[in-house]
Amino acid sequence: MAQAEIGLIGLGVMGSNLALNIAEKGNTIAVFNRTVERTREFYEEAGDLKDRIIPCETIEDFVAAIKPPRPIIIMIKAGDAVDQQMEILKPHLEAHDIMIDAGNANFRDTMRRFDTLKDSGLTFIGMGVSGGEEGARHGPSIMVGGLEESWKRVEKVLTSIAARYEGDPCVAWLGENGAGHFVKTIHNGIEYADMQMIAEIYGILRDGLKMSAAEIAEVFATWNKGRLNSFLIEISEIVLRAGDQLGSGPLVDVILDKAGQKGTGKWSVIEAQNMGVPATGIEAAVAARSLSSMKAEREAAEKILGLPDVPPLSIGDKAAFLADLENALLAAKIGAYAQGFAVMAAASREFGWNLPMPTIARIWRAGCIIRSQFLDEITKAFTESPDAANLIVTPAFAAMVKDTDGPLRRVVSTAVLGGLPVPALASALGYFDSYRRARGTANMIQAQRDYFGAHGYDRTDGKDSHHGPWGSGLVAERS
Repeated sequence: MAQAEIGLIGLGVMGSNLALNIAEKGNTIAVFNRTVERTREFYEEAGDLKDRIIPCETIEDFVAAIKPPRPIIIMIKAGDAVDQQMEILKPHLEAHDIMIDAGNANFRDTMRRFDTLKDSGLTFIGMGVSGGEEGARHGPSIMVGGLEESWKRVEKVLTSIAARYEGDPCVAWLGENGAGHFVKTIHNGIEYADMQMIAEIYGILRDGLKMSAAEIAEVFATWNKGRLNSFLIEISEIVLRAGDQLGSGPLVDVILDKAGQKGTGKWSVIEAQNMGVPATGIEAAVAARSLSSMKAEREAAEKILGLPDVPPLSIGDKAAFLADLENALLAAKIGAYAQGFAVMAAASREFGWNLPMPTIARIWRAGCIIRSQFLDEITKAFTESPDAANLIVTPAFAAMVKDTDGPLRRVVSTAVLGGLPVPALASALGYFDSYRRARGTANMIQAQRDYFGAHGYDRTDGKDSHHGPWGSGLVAERS
């Protein structure tokens, strides 16, 4: 029997879809699952792809079925389960075999696993896979981190299964150890921000303009033909048109307003803070999801506090306001992407990855949740200005920020005065206003800190030791 080009452990939904994708693209794959019944079931359901699938019922048979050096994808729940599976595999592997974690792993776990294996003769890849179940089956965006020689061993297979944008495969080696999983984490952080901003615009249309789900769907359909063309805008229109199967009207109107979050959104905020890089759009989106999950508390608070005592939203020219909403959403998206890329640039410097920003934008153009026309412009901007400090100071995006500043400002002002929560949109406006201002207000903070230092407010008893003259320059720099 011919040996498989690659192996996969974990035949859940994502693993099964990825395995079928690999087989469908002409690669022979060995598969293994903890429960033998699932392996047999998967094989029987594979239909015409059976000839390129080798089902294995023991780890020994599984490893023997793969051509050395053996690349083995581990597609199971992130965390301790991955470490446990690696320990089970290790005794059966040989020098240069590659274990590939394709789950939503914390990049710091990936770096730890990479380091643990570096003297063992085995190697490790942390592989970000974006696009959900559909992407895994028909073509995801793939972000690879590991040794370059490990990447070369799997490049042919991964290139064959990746999504394509105008023929260009959406897969790339991005650097060593945790690079791939870090980029996937920031991708998900941007996704959180993008979805929250869309939800806030939806809220303005629903609660401010009192538009129906069908009317809002028409607005999103129109926007999807312009600069906001993207997967998220497209599916927003689709879900707004969907009817409830129980016949009680639009499905979106009966869905509970309570969104949870997985680890990647939180991790992206934590790492932005660790890097000292502001990612206020992502932070606002993660906080909004956390607040949304506090449904009972919100209901109780509304009974106690009531809604803001403000007049109904008054819009003189509805068409002009809809145009402002479109441009405000574009502006906010620019802010979220700029912040995400800034966090990746900081991590690239800290961990020595040399992350290729144009390549990252390029492989996000298809197969992933945040795929959009917009990413073509980001690819071009970073290609033309590779050393730009921030996306928003590249020529093309600086022009877009200037063009959309007024609409974003008007929309945020209108929403706030109308009592409508827009934390992510407002965060984008605050980010732009702070980043573009040469003289900010941190001098006041520094003056306060200088006073504390000079007057001894580091004492635990709170008394003023007054051990030096105020303004002695203990912490404050002079302009």
